[in-house]
Amino acid sequence: MSRILLFLILSFGYLHSFAQDINYARKTINTLTSNKYWGRGYTNNGMGKAADFIEREFKKLGLSPLSGNNYKQFFSFPVNTFPSNMMLKLNGKAFIPGKDFIVHQASKGITFSDSLTRKDSVTYLSKSNNIVISLQPKLTWSVSQQVFDYTVVEVNQNSLTFQPSQIDIDIKNDLVSNFTAANVAAIVKGTVKPDSILVFTAHYDHLGGMGSKTYFPGANDNASGVAMLLDLAKYYAVHPPKYSIAFICFAAEEAGLLGSKYFTEHPLIPLQNIRFLWNLDLVGTGETGATVVNATIHPQEFALLNKINQEKQLLTNINARGKAANSDHYFFTEKGVPAFFLYTQGGIAAYHDVHDKAETLPLTAYENLFKLFVDFSNTLMAKRESSP
Repeated sequence: MSRILLFLILSFGYLHSFAQDINYARKTINTLTSNKYWGRGYTNNGMGKAADFIEREFKKLGLSPLSGNNYKQFFSFPVNTFPSNMMLKLNGKAFIPGKDFIVHQASKGITFSDSLTRKDSVTYLSKSNNIVISLQPKLTWSVSQQVFDYTVVEVNQNSLTFQPSQIDIDIKNDLVSNFTAANVAAIVKGTVKPDSILVFTAHYDHLGGMGSKTYFPGANDNASGVAMLLDLAKYYAVHPPKYSIAFICFAAEEAGLLGSKYFTEHPLIPLQNIRFLWNLDLVGTGETGATVVNATIHPQEFALLNKINQEKQLLTNINARGKAANSDHYFFTEKGVPAFFLYTQGGIAAYHDVHDKAETLPLTAYENLFKLFVDFSNTLMAKRESSP
């Protein structure tokens, strides 16, 4: 009876502590998606503030810098930004940035009034041909490192109830030629084999702001991945395994996987010491399961993942996908590092828009996904330690 009681007490303690992990994740997501961090992008120092937040969390959890005495790895690149003016009127009607329209990320700023000519069912051109209006069913933004010599405005087709014939526009862009960002990295040293390393990565940047009043929160993409990474860091800080666990938060993923590319070209740890890498991106849903990129090039590891998932009934389904250059795992894969990129599916459809908010992010599979990462990693590393 005493053993049973002890088991129940320990089980309750684990579940209770895990409930607090969910609260920690939600608090992290709420913080990173707040207007203080302004979409973790290129205006209002949003990305820099997010990097500082992650560094503080690593220190608070007791993690060491991945290399030397600095948690940050700096690099720079050009980026087109929209820091202030963001006004559009069609036929005298004002349209709301983010909701009714977005400016294409490579657009040139312009202050202008002109007539419009219809080119086709979804495209209008200004008389001077330097402005393009494109009607879209969904407004999806991104990041550009270059600037067109013209301006493209994408308008939500549901917001336009008339045929536009006149445009008034006032948009300011600023091409920052040498924007500085930082990867933020920390490590829990292994107790027996510190040079054998398992890595968790997540990009912390998002799209930032479009003008002075509109920003893109990026809850699922990718405050959710950062929250999971920090939660895992919190767990391993008090449960250090035999092997080391590294945690890398990349900047500038949305600008073209720039942070992870820079890291693989200037690694802070020997890439050959990485036994496996998990890239966490878009992990805030899970109603219909998850998909794993690189599953087909690492079939044994994917079989192990599915075996654990089926035995413990954690996720509804795990789909296999092949190699893809769609997140920060890619350049590690190109360097020969075994890596999976997992993203959850189902639930909200918000993506690269102003609707990707913390309050609508369900975290449906969060707890079970956390368990899957820990169980898989422990099993995989145990197998590799026991192999000759």
